[in-house]
Amino acid sequence: MASLQASPLTLSSSSNKISAAIHLRKLPRVPLSVPKIPTRTVVEELNIRAGIANTQLYALLEAVADRVEMHSNIGKQRDNWNTLLLNSINMITLTAATLTGVGAIGGTGMPLLALKLSSTLLYSAATGLLLIMNIIQPSQLAEEQRNATRLLKQLRSQIQTILTLGSPTQEDVKIVMEKVLALDKAFPIPLLGAMLEKFPSKFEPAVWWPSTQSQNKTKAEEGKFHKMEKNGWSEELEVEMRDIIEVVKRKDIKDYVRLGNLVLKINKILAISGPLLTGIAAIGSTFVGNGSWAAIIAVAAGALGSVVNTFDHGGQVGMVFEMYRNSAGFFRLLEESIEGTLEEKDLEKRVNGELFEMKVALKFGRSLSHLKELARKSAYSRREGTSIDEFASKLF
Repeated sequence: MASLQASPLTLSSSSNKISAAIHLRKLPRVPLSVPKIPTRTVVEELNIRAGIANTQLYALLEAVADRVEMHSNIGKQRDNWNTLLLNSINMITLTAATLTGVGAIGGTGMPLLALKLSSTLLYSAATGLLLIMNIIQPSQLAEEQRNATRLLKQLRSQIQTILTLGSPTQEDVKIVMEKVLALDKAFPIPLLGAMLEKFPSKFEPAVWWPSTQSQNKTKAEEGKFHKMEKNGWSEELEVEMRDIIEVVKRKDIKDYVRLGNLVLKINKILAISGPLLTGIAAIGSTFVGNGSWAAIIAVAAGALGSVVNTFDHGGQVGMVFEMYRNSAGFFRLLEESIEGTLEEKDLEKRVNGELFEMKVALKFGRSLSHLKELARKSAYSRREGTSIDEFASKLF
């Protein structure tokens, strides 16, 4: 019995020994970095970026609206310059011619000297003012400001459309910014140091849009078309647009360049002839009283100077030159726009084809059926090697 009673104690003691013998090593603590939960979702980030772009577009819209007002006011001011300077110079010239004639008829002694001096000073003043007027060409300056006002109003409408559609991007902001700067360069407001050259050696169309060379295009081999209609585009529509471009190049741009060069030559001749005639009149007026020919030359040259001045600035030859330059630029922009659209081979990135065709037709003042007819005539004339007898534009 004693031995039986002692057994539990023995087992308990042995179990304690076993448990004591077992030593569990402590596992090292591994630092766990719990990823931070993003405070902004992708949607929130896009909304923030769109909000920034939206704010930037509103700032650009304010700047464009201010430029519209500036160009409009300055255009009116420069148009007034043309009228006031024209009338003033003609009055001065005719007054000087009258004084010369009076002096030649019956002036002697001091009265003759006074008449000669007055007429010479007036002719000289007219010559100086006419030189300044011919250099700055106020009628051309006024037309530049009118064109700038119109184009800036178009840009303002484009910005408002982007804002109305919502979700503007930074690319929209960049494009609008480039357009604003291109317009500033094409139609500068200051005269000193920034005025466009009024008598270039060669007629060049106006350029008021940013260069498309920096824009990345997905291009494919030339001559390949898309067999499937997508986003309103088809092989037939691409061929039609290329045929339209040929008409624009061969007829509209070429004709406006020809007319622009002609008006440029006329303007140069008139700009030289006016001051030259009043200068001759000023010299001739100093010899009044020494012979009848001096008075005749002075009076005739002064009268012809007034006629030339009236034809040049009253007829606003500089404005006509700028109008042709702007019209040629319009067709050049349209050409680049069509070519740039066709160079984009990803049809989803293009403007919808049907919408693009309608816009082109409206810019030419044509219906869609008339536009297609023009494209067929262009294709036929190129196949036959003949010249097309129709201009692309019906507006101007």
